[in-house]
Amino acid sequence: MTRIEKQHHLVLLALVGTLHVPAAQAQDTRKVSEPSMPAVCTVLTATQVYAEGLRQLDTTKIQAALNACPAGQAVQLAANNEKDSFHSGPLQIPSGVGLIIDRDATLYASTDANLYDKGEKTCGVNAEKGRTCMPFITIEKAKGSGIYGDGVIDGQGGQLVQGKTESWWQMARRAQREKNEHNIPRLIEIKKSQDITFYRIRLRNSPNFHVTVSQSDGFTAWGVKIDTPSDARNTDGIDPISSRNITIAHSYIRTGDDNIAIKGGNSGATENVSIINNHFYSGHGMSIGSETNSGVRRILVRNLSLDGTTSGLRIKSDVSRGGVVEQVRYEDVCIRNSKRPIDLDTRYDQKALGDKIPLYRDIVFDRVHSLSPGRIVLRAYDAAHPMSLEFRQSSIAANSPQLIQFANLNIDQKKITVADKADNIVWNTAIAASCEHRFTEFPAHTPINFRPQLTSQQAQAYTLENVLRTTGPADKPVTDPWNPLEDNLVKAANLPIDYVVDANAVADGKTRFNTVQAAINQALLDGRRLVAEQSSKQRLFILLKPGTYQELLYVPATALPITVYSNESDATKTKIAASAHAALLGAAYIHRYGAQFAQVDSSIQEMYASLKDRPVIGTSGSAIAWIRGHGFQAKNITFQNTYNKDQVDTKAECPNTVCGATAGTAPVVVVQHQAVALMVEGADKVQFENVRVLGFQDTLFLKSSAIAHTARSFFHRSYVEGNVDFIFGDTTAYFYRSEIKSLGDRSTSYVTAPNTNVRTPYGFVFNEVNFTHDGSANALAGKFYLGRQWFHTQKCTPYATINVASYRCTLSDVDGYQAPVGTISKKVLETVGKTVILNSKIGQHIHLQHPWADWNKKGSLAFRPVQFSVADYLRNLTQVGLQPIQHLGYDSLDNLAPATSGIFLSEFNNTHVPLQPSADSQKTMPTGVK
Repeated sequence: MTRIEKQHHLVLLALVGTLHVPAAQAQDTRKVSEPSMPAVCTVLTATQVYAEGLRQLDTTKIQAALNACPAGQAVQLAANNEKDSFHSGPLQIPSGVGLIIDRDATLYASTDANLYDKGEKTCGVNAEKGRTCMPFITIEKAKGSGIYGDGVIDGQGGQLVQGKTESWWQMARRAQREKNEHNIPRLIEIKKSQDITFYRIRLRNSPNFHVTVSQSDGFTAWGVKIDTPSDARNTDGIDPISSRNITIAHSYIRTGDDNIAIKGGNSGATENVSIINNHFYSGHGMSIGSETNSGVRRILVRNLSLDGTTSGLRIKSDVSRGGVVEQVRYEDVCIRNSKRPIDLDTRYDQKALGDKIPLYRDIVFDRVHSLSPGRIVLRAYDAAHPMSLEFRQSSIAANSPQLIQFANLNIDQKKITVADKADNIVWNTAIAASCEHRFTEFPAHTPINFRPQLTSQQAQAYTLENVLRTTGPADKPVTDPWNPLEDNLVKAANLPIDYVVDANAVADGKTRFNTVQAAINQALLDGRRLVAEQSSKQRLFILLKPGTYQELLYVPATALPITVYSNESDATKTKIAASAHAALLGAAYIHRYGAQFAQVDSSIQEMYASLKDRPVIGTSGSAIAWIRGHGFQAKNITFQNTYNKDQVDTKAECPNTVCGATAGTAPVVVVQHQAVALMVEGADKVQFENVRVLGFQDTLFLKSSAIAHTARSFFHRSYVEGNVDFIFGDTTAYFYRSEIKSLGDRSTSYVTAPNTNVRTPYGFVFNEVNFTHDGSANALAGKFYLGRQWFHTQKCTPYATINVASYRCTLSDVDGYQAPVGTISKKVLETVGKTVILNSKIGQHIHLQHPWADWNKKGSLAFRPVQFSVADYLRNLTQVGLQPIQHLGYDSLDNLAPATSGIFLSEFNNTHVPLQPSADSQKTMPTGVK
């Protein structure tokens, strides 16, 4: 069994070693390793964008998915291109169920106080009584539940509460001034539960405490990031309360109150806690208390950096809530920029009343270093309750004030008793070298750059000369410099005439024809003869008189290249047009076009025959103009697939015999199918000058003859329009000083759908191109895309879990899927798709921040995430257990990604401006095209 078979459902088994601490020391008694992602039961994709406002609640669908998820699995919240936001009221995670939030997804807590109210109508109101709000997420009486992923849970603490003039945080500050209670929801509460896991999740902007763990046995937080402003009141990071067996590891916490606060309140002691390999920033420090009345014991804090916390290592309590805090070990701790780097105080509230006297004993500081001056507070309650502390190989920065009362100290085996008060204890003040590299920047949640830009140096690789320099197999490229701008097709005022096509003239079958296909057929025959005669003629020219030629145009491989042109500079006056679509039955294709191919050369008949016996002709069979001849040229001509072009009838239906539906099924609704206007297949040095290519879906298909084989096309002063994937394929094509228009017939549009092989240096390159739109409401919504990478012939996706029980997608030599198991080939994985756009104008119809899209949405068989570079490609493979060298047979990853082929999608020097649609997209060339 391969590794991908063992590690699917996006499970990344990255067990990074156990936290080993001698059993006799204070610690979590469990054997804790880095968690792994659970299998996914359901994928939910986002439908909202935060910047546009969160207008709907996703509470019902998220809670329903959680309730239906089997124990041991998780509900996954995933972004769908720019739609990356979920918006919810309170949620409850059932026992055994997980919640995964993907890297680019955010779950926002609603700011509607009414949703959190426990029934007293006081949530969101400052009053004498507090704690009347439910938390945003509750895990109660659960075992094995958890929250996972690299995404975000955002409590929106700084946003205005719905219907009010204050945010949650402002409400809390006002309560502090008015000396009453603020009724504000916590972000996550875990109650009376076992073995709960938080893994890699990012929590931010909680209205109140971020995470509380109460009366629970077993909680692991690993790789968690907590991020809330330093002035947000009562926003503790993680608070274990009356619980045991807690591990918080490899986490980063900056907040407005205690980074961690271990509490032993009325419901019992907190014990067996490991705080390992963490980093704290703003906040009130690594705290114990203030509730310690039931006891806190067996605590290990190891390898911790605190940078900018108000207190560093802190134990706080008073006579209203005090108890015994014992067997606490601090090891390898570095503190800087703290007002009170060590702060052990039994008089937390100076005005507190009661008889619960705090007692701190058996507290060890081993290799604890305060690097900047700050007040050292070691204040026990009285002489009858001294604190006992031991310092080993620790240091305090020089000039640090001291407040020490009733303490029995052991400083590097030197015993010191402070009977009443002291402020002159001698400490080691040497700066610890071990802290030199311990501080690190808080890991900011930087969204993926969905609009990567080339450097000036990288852009030089995309000049016309460089892109069109080579042809042939990518691993053995043939240098064949080609500059189509130097060709007579561009430069000459008049081109030669070998044949004339005129629908209204008398044809002679030799040099004058009524159809374009007849002229192509004769040029094919004459070309063979001329080559056999060793003629000096290098090319054959076919002049088309103005008019609409309602026919298909098939150009096979030719002995001499062919140029088809019109002398009319207005390309709309000379048109080759027909109607065909991917769902058209082979029988209907024969009925429409069979007579056209009855008396043509066998090479043309072969092209026709390859389609006629198909049940349906498919996407490639729908091409109106199908070019296989090397060196083919066209000028001043329109190629149009008229399928649904005159008027889109969204309610149209047609019978099975026409549309291609399976016999006995309901009629097919004909709204849109793939309908290719122009297909270039395997032909090299194909050139188009002032042509128009018109269609809707899949307008222009540029197809190589073999995998990773470079064939070159060039479009100059030309125009292409469509709505979905309307420039697609795996060849190298250069578009120069042209217009590409998106039509708004659908709510979503993709200009390109490249499926370039990873080894092919160049895919589609657009230089000085205007990307325009038709002014439709869909286009003006600004949510169209420059492209998505065609996941060619995929039958299953290894990149995401599908909403199918026991789903797997494994590497194989073939592509297939029979639920719940599918296979995918290396060939399909390598069709990465490449498009680069330079020096162009991009209209308002293209999404400004997110112009490149995933291939379909997560949770579907056809999903693949957008990949901008070979680094993305390799990372995505390894994340699902595929090792590029071991499983895909690459000799070297360096050879896989030379300078150009390492870039998949990028831009350079483009402007994103509102462009007005052409006055008549069917009749005018783009403004400013030269």
